[in-house]
Amino acid sequence: MEQENREIEEITIKDIARMCGVGVSTVSRAINNHPDINPETKQKVMDIIQKYGYIPNNSARYLKRMDGKCIAVLVKGLTNPFFAGAIKVMEDEIKKKKYSMVIRHVESDEDEVDVALELVKEKRLAGLIFLGGHFVHSEEKLSKLRIPFILSTVGEGPDGIRHDNYSTLSVDDEKEGYRMTDYLIRLGHRKIAVLAAGKEDVSIGRMRLMGYLRALREQGIEPDEGLICYMNPKLPSYSMENGYVLTRQLLDEGKEFTAVFAFSDTMAVGACRAIAEAGKRIPQDYSVAGFDGIELCSYYNPTLTTIRQPIQEIAEESVHHLFDLLDGKSSHQHKIFPGELLEQESTRAL
Repeated sequence: MEQENREIEEITIKDIARMCGVGVSTVSRAINNHPDINPETKQKVMDIIQKYGYIPNNSARYLKRMDGKCIAVLVKGLTNPFFAGAIKVMEDEIKKKKYSMVIRHVESDEDEVDVALELVKEKRLAGLIFLGGHFVHSEEKLSKLRIPFILSTVGEGPDGIRHDNYSTLSVDDEKEGYRMTDYLIRLGHRKIAVLAAGKEDVSIGRMRLMGYLRALREQGIEPDEGLICYMNPKLPSYSMENGYVLTRQLLDEGKEFTAVFAFSDTMAVGACRAIAEAGKRIPQDYSVAGFDGIELCSYYNPTLTTIRQPIQEIAEESVHHLFDLLDGKSSHQHKIFPGELLEQESTRAL
């Protein structure tokens, strides 16, 4: 037993790569939950890692070596390419400060604060950035995070309460949801289907839905509950698959609509696929709009109308503000960044 434990302690990332028949970079991507890795390969790597206990042991030793010179970034929704650019920007900015970054993926059914508390237990961190996720957590639980933390791309909730013990940096999701819906209405659309977050969502999805409903009501359009499609909780959040399934359901049920507003660009791409499979054209038969402004929007055919979030600016400011907090140069703030309505080929006037 002692010999076995010693062998496990000494296992390296090169050993994992050799056992799986892949390169070291592939193992690294699997560990850090990068989206650009084959799911089967990732599972093979993670099975070996779990078998030998590689991550917990080496992660703890790594954090110990860094001892307080480490920033943790907890990412909820890693499958969304919207976050890919933000992670790279954050890593670059953190390195400039001579700190190291630890990325921890948070599953859709996990509470990101619980994950953060466990990470803090492993080793003292300098600070935390929550990338994505929710903004409704108990004050008692949040108070246990005794280090500065920031909610990035997540703003204040529907209650409008601005908390003094953490910072938020985001667009105004309610305002931008309103803006896109109002744009579609002005194009002549009155039956606008929306691919929304889950029914229980109290985060950005709820805010975007509130904006959608406000725009309809201001134009005298009674919201149709049959056109509000909530994400399937069994599928990845804000994914292409979710957008595809929801739109297929709308089409199969014969719902009357002329436009689709998806709460993420990835869901919008899924919607486009479902419409094309039904033998319909975009935007001639249906207009489709998204939200986020990922690079894919400008290369998809047709190019996608969307709300572009200034993700690089949000990511940079998140890191800068966190270090200002660490240096005592700033207090917690709640900063709103303007979105941009990017009108492209996927929408048209009726």
